[in-house]
Amino acid sequence: MTRTDIRFWYQGKTLSLSDQPAQRTVLQWLREERGACGSKEGCGEGDCGACTVVVATLDAQGAGGLRLQAINSCIALLPTLDGKALFTVEDLAGADGLHPVQQALVDLHGSQCGFCTPGFAMSLWADYEEQPRVPTLDEAQQVLSGNLCRCTGYRPILEAAQRCREYPLQRLERAPIRSALEKIANEPALDFDHGGQRFFAPRSLTELATLRQALPEARLLAGGTDIGLWVTKQLRELGDIIYLGAVEELRRTETDDTWLTLGAGLTLTEAFTLLCRDEPQWQELAARFASLPVRNAGTLGGNVANGSPIGDSMPALIALGTHVVLQKGETQRELALEDFYLGYQQTALQPGEFVRALRVPRAVPGRLFRTWKVSKRQDQDISAVCAGFALTLGDAGLISDARLAFGGMAATPRRALAAEAALRGQPLELRSIEAAMDALEQDFQPIADMRASAAYRQQVARNLLRRLWLEHSTQAQLRVDRITEVFA
Repeated sequence: MTRTDIRFWYQGKTLSLSDQPAQRTVLQWLREERGACGSKEGCGEGDCGACTVVVATLDAQGAGGLRLQAINSCIALLPTLDGKALFTVEDLAGADGLHPVQQALVDLHGSQCGFCTPGFAMSLWADYEEQPRVPTLDEAQQVLSGNLCRCTGYRPILEAAQRCREYPLQRLERAPIRSALEKIANEPALDFDHGGQRFFAPRSLTELATLRQALPEARLLAGGTDIGLWVTKQLRELGDIIYLGAVEELRRTETDDTWLTLGAGLTLTEAFTLLCRDEPQWQELAARFASLPVRNAGTLGGNVANGSPIGDSMPALIALGTHVVLQKGETQRELALEDFYLGYQQTALQPGEFVRALRVPRAVPGRLFRTWKVSKRQDQDISAVCAGFALTLGDAGLISDARLAFGGMAATPRRALAAEAALRGQPLELRSIEAAMDALEQDFQPIADMRASAAYRQQVARNLLRRLWLEHSTQAQLRVDRITEVFA
């Protein structure tokens, strides 16, 4: 039994839509159908943040049973709102005046030309609702990492992020929203059809596996942070779509002494939280992977399944020895992640198969792990080079195992096998690292493109290995806190 209309909470009531194209974005619907033009279209690819809205989903651990998160409406497809609540800048001000985040932007002169300010306000509102305490400066910068405009300077906006809680408290009434979303959750799964294009939203692994086998050519959609650009920039027709976001089993996690198993449907925000909890050295990459709205929508499984040579999660996952769990029907199989990639954006997925989970080795004593991203700007940028390093030191102080993986250096995320061989059995000394640096010439012949020249990529890869030594070797004279300044 299925349901044929999209249902979500918007401006105080549950809407039911059945006459909208499956590929229409949330932003297009807001502006063209509802006349809600506060959300702006800037880049149309989830970069600038002018289109930022907030969605609420059911979450037993969240305040009032809900979780609110900022996302980019320009790349979110309208049917993905099914079972959620949508908030835009039009919802902030009330009968008593501006919301505290809006008033703080006005009072502290953080309002910009007006085009991007609504997106800033929505990012601040999501944080205001979810985090009662005042954010630190670093936390405020993370909240606004997906809002890139700086036309009036950034200091007053950051001040507004920190001081908006000094105004009289104004919180969302969550009970009626939770009740409405629970009612939708108890209804049949969505099977939406418009103009012959169908959008399925199965709610169990069994339903998903059955659909995937019946429709092996259908497009799997998770967060849409990549596929959304196919629609807005490449104007591609996606055909039938199977949406993974309603399958709660894809968001489950399991932990034992050896593995951290992450469901493929976990958002990047959720997955990185778990990874950082187990291995704190994930933190730098977690903070620089795209932006907060992108991480709130995109999934770790989607990043892996897309197979991009510059997917930032894969080098670190490969370096750690991660396995990918695939499912077809009732059958599951498991591959080492590096064996999952066969060529440029080609994977080992068989027809009717999907990524079910990722199994990441737990942190263990004696393993040195680091991952770094190098790009032209700090926030919301595509890597020139991304690296993941995992060295295991034996009792004699020798490197018993080395796994080095890079993105941006080849057609797929790939291990540096020659450099690994140069390190095994050697002490963690500069001469060993330099031998591995030289061996990178055998491992990679990178290309030049708009993000970096081939020579630059090769030099960066070498330098990141040297940074690994600088952070860990007792021979190094630089303090760790100075290393970040040197390599910034």
